[in-house]
Amino acid sequence: MSKRPASEALEDTSGVASPASKKSRVDDGPADWDMNGNGATPTDRDNAADDDQFEDDDTPIKAPIRQAAPTEGYDDLYLDTIDRNVLDFDFEKLCSISLSNINIYACLVCGRYFQGRGPKSHAYFHALDEGHHVFINMESQKVYVLPEGYEVMSKSLDDIKYVSDPRYTKQEVMELDRKPKSAWTLGGKEYTPGYVGMNNIKENDYLNVMVQALSHITPLRNFLLLEDVSARSELVKRCAILFRKIWNPRAFKNHVSPHELLQEISLRSSKRFTLTVQSDPVEFLSWFLNNLHLGLGGSKTKPGSSIIQRIFQGKLKVESQTITAKADAGDRLRFEDSAEVKVDINRFLLLTLDLPAAPLFQDELDRNIIPQVPLTRILSKYDGRTAQEQHAQRKRYRLMHPLPPYLVFHVKRFSTNKFVSERNPTIVTFDARNLDVSPYVEPNPAEHPPGEPIWYDLVANVVHEAIRAKEDVADTAEEKKTWKVQLRDKGRDQWVTCQDLFVEDTQRELLYLGETYLQVWERRRTPKGKGKA
Repeated sequence: MSKRPASEALEDTSGVASPASKKSRVDDGPADWDMNGNGATPTDRDNAADDDQFEDDDTPIKAPIRQAAPTEGYDDLYLDTIDRNVLDFDFEKLCSISLSNINIYACLVCGRYFQGRGPKSHAYFHALDEGHHVFINMESQKVYVLPEGYEVMSKSLDDIKYVSDPRYTKQEVMELDRKPKSAWTLGGKEYTPGYVGMNNIKENDYLNVMVQALSHITPLRNFLLLEDVSARSELVKRCAILFRKIWNPRAFKNHVSPHELLQEISLRSSKRFTLTVQSDPVEFLSWFLNNLHLGLGGSKTKPGSSIIQRIFQGKLKVESQTITAKADAGDRLRFEDSAEVKVDINRFLLLTLDLPAAPLFQDELDRNIIPQVPLTRILSKYDGRTAQEQHAQRKRYRLMHPLPPYLVFHVKRFSTNKFVSERNPTIVTFDARNLDVSPYVEPNPAEHPPGEPIWYDLVANVVHEAIRAKEDVADTAEEKKTWKVQLRDKGRDQWVTCQDLFVEDTQRELLYLGETYLQVWERRRTPKGKGKA
């Protein structure tokens, strides 16, 4: 290699250059600098040549130094490109390229998820390729501009951070049920926080109604809205953030999607409950409550070890006696005086109510008779006197003190045998207020004065609807199940029906007209000495 005179190397000492190869240094003239930016002498270049630092034309170019803060006067650069209408933080936080759920950023221009923000990350290349520069970290809620890499501290982004992860004060939570509250979406649509539609992605309406019902159980809702669950199981965390979004007073849209929670449920239940196959709401509720209990640190053996059990768990007295003899045709099976009566105390989260058999005949107009039965009649199963046959035994049931703050009733409508699955269409009539359960509770003067009523009020009513797929052959048509839930808006003293994305007010007197499948009743706090409200 021919050497240039030292005078040529020192002719130009203005500016700083970072030559990429030997060719650029020879052809472009006086741009010889050492690694610290100082002028390079011939001796320096000779020594460098001996180390092959100037001979390698393939030396990689280092990534530019990233900015720690925006350039003065450009604090709001790129913020006008944010499109709030495309932002949807309800879906699972997975990178759209790598499908990883680690260190996820959302593009605030197009709404897509990408992993990382370093010079070799998917978000970095998305910023270069598409010209989308503003990203939010889905865990820390910090907003960055790429490829520059600095954090944006503008207060104008607080609404996006709140929608991504809503947070509440204790005062805000305490006022949720005390007074009516309206809110508006980005499109100007009015909605009521807590009573929003829920996306039915395919066949997950069974989950929608249960989540809607649970989000209106006051102590459970308050706990998940206020408590720090970052150290809890992933199921608890995803349930908590969905509850917070349901009650969000500053939402961009008037509906939410349970996709993120559904993915965790599908994984944890080994695909027993998915968004593509419809399941039974009561089976799902039983599984969900037990897994929430365990996710909150509850014990499998110690009662009341989590808020789930403190809200729903009660005690049931079960008297059972083996059937040892047959009587006459009038009473085919009866208790014998000599038979031993076994008494067990069981714990429950929900109570099953049995419907009377549906009639086999049609009326004079050749239409099926749809019978009605009062709720108090099917509750007589727990009066301690009515006996039922079960597995060669007769059993009697009775509730015991202390009663849980919330009672969950499952009206058993479906039965399956070897040949067919049947549905009982019997209508259960009830009043949404003033359900007295004292006749079904074992007397205990220490817990409750004798003769005094125990009032419960309805909070949520899950209703089944059957839709025939082929109306032209009604006798052989296959029925499709759909689910909706009726919720009590305490702030407005109004009942609201939620069915997927549809939300509408309904009259209290019309609640019982549907096929009730599950009910949640709340115990009324009645001052001592007071009677029926």
